Amino acid sequence: MKIRIDRAWRKKDYTISRVFINGERFGDGKNWCSVLEDTDRGLAQSMSVEEIKKIKVYAQTAIPRGIYEVRITYSPKFKRMLPILINVKGYSGILIHSGNTASHTAGCLLPGVNNEVGRVNNSSYWFNLLFTRIQDAIRAGEKVWIEIG
Repeated sequence: MKIRIDRAWRKKDYTISRVFINGERFGDGKNWCSVLEDTDRGLAQSMSVEEIKKIKVYAQTAIPRGIYEVRITYSPKFKRMLPILINVKGYSGILIHSGNTASHTAGCLLPGVNNEVGRVNNSSYWFNLLFTRIQDAIRAGEKVWIEIG
């Protein structure tokens, strides 16, 4: 399974992206899923850790553009199983979880519907839809990849 996060709206304090799964826009028939992240500062997976650290502002910088494997792990902070992105250069513990504003993320991906400037809403609902798709793919023996672009 391939999830694509298309960073469509890069703002000073946050980034809003469109979500695609296996090439199709991810939605529920009424709304499209978006993802909220921290500010996109132009980081890329091809950069060295040293280059990333020079640009990155802790808990205020979106992860580097690139392709990452997604697995499911237990999060002590959230006290539940969550999707985690593997081998994000210059970062650790990058999860997909619910939240509404850039203050709710420290590099993590927050799914929701972008119907209000600077935030996503209905995040728990969209997280659960996305998490179910990820779990189903993993249970079926598929690897799950996420491309941030």
